[in-house]
Amino acid sequence: MDTPVTPEPSAKEPAARGNGLALLALLIAVAGAGAGGWGLWQLHGMDARAQQQLSQLQEARTEAQNAAQSLAQVGRTLQSRMDQLPGVDDLESRRLLLTQLQGGQQLLSQRLETVLGASRQDWRLAEAEHLLRLASLRLSALQDINSASALVSAAAEILQEQDDPAAFTAREQLAKSLQALRSTHNPDRTGLFLQLGALREQVAQLNAQAPSFSGEGGVLSELAAADGALEPAWWQRGLQTLSEYFRLDFNADRNIRPMLAGQSLTQVRLALSLALEQAQWGALHGQSDVYRQALQQAREVLDAHFDLDNPNSRALRARVDELAEQPIAVTPPDLSPALNAVQAYMQAKQDARLQPPSETKPAATADGAAAAASQEARQ
Repeated sequence: MDTPVTPEPSAKEPAARGNGLALLALLIAVAGAGAGGWGLWQLHGMDARAQQQLSQLQEARTEAQNAAQSLAQVGRTLQSRMDQLPGVDDLESRRLLLTQLQGGQQLLSQRLETVLGASRQDWRLAEAEHLLRLASLRLSALQDINSASALVSAAAEILQEQDDPAAFTAREQLAKSLQALRSTHNPDRTGLFLQLGALREQVAQLNAQAPSFSGEGGVLSELAAADGALEPAWWQRGLQTLSEYFRLDFNADRNIRPMLAGQSLTQVRLALSLALEQAQWGALHGQSDVYRQALQQAREVLDAHFDLDNPNSRALRARVDELAEQPIAVTPPDLSPALNAVQAYMQAKQDARLQPPSETKPAATADGAAAAASQEARQ
């Protein structure tokens, strides 16, 4: 029986184990070196952060020292200012002086308002007086009722704004004057002026009428034609012949005017136009005598140089007669009582303002100002 052969161990196994241990030791060494390096890096970072925190702490400490120095400086400044402030007694005296000053200022403001209010009232009253004077001037110069009524009404409104019982008399006179103006007849002078202007334009188209005869032969021709025979007799032929040389007119008393032409007609038209223009001036200024005299002159020119059988002349003559009957004179009321009443009211107000005040009134005013000052001081 054969015996089994056991293989002998190889000599390479111990060398392989030695290499593994060396590699393991190398890995452990590398790991330890890495761990040491990481620890050193961590220590370096912690050192840097510690240095940064230390610098921040140093800066904070410096800022705190600066703030403390600033606070100390502010405290010293406040202390110096507080040292400069007056004391309690000085403050009390100054407060009393301020209270008195406020009371005097308030009293001065009241007096100033009183003076300004009086000045405004005086101005308004002076305006009312001026309006009344202007209304009187308009009545005396132009007899303008409408303008005078408006001016007096404005003056009455100014006195109404015064709200003063002492102005009753003046307001009464103004009311009477205003009523008198409203009841006064106010002719339409502007309308008369325009109507006369229209007549002046019509004069430029006015022509004289030429005289004409109604029959060719007059009475002789009528006698010759009285017989209705076909063959006229010898005497009829004789009358017809005489009618060509002679004319019998039983209305010989009628005024037959020659026909105007050329320069004569122009002069007559100019005279008539001037008369109407003068009537316009009289109507516009309320001059009744001038107005009627001018229209009378216009009628005389029409009667002397134009035939009334002409329709234009007859219509113009009738219109002139109608306008001559229009009243233009105005009897304006007297505004002097109202003006005198307003002036008396103004003088009374000035006299009352110039009178010296009573002694009790300033004392009461001073006491009131002192009481107000003491009340403000307590507040």
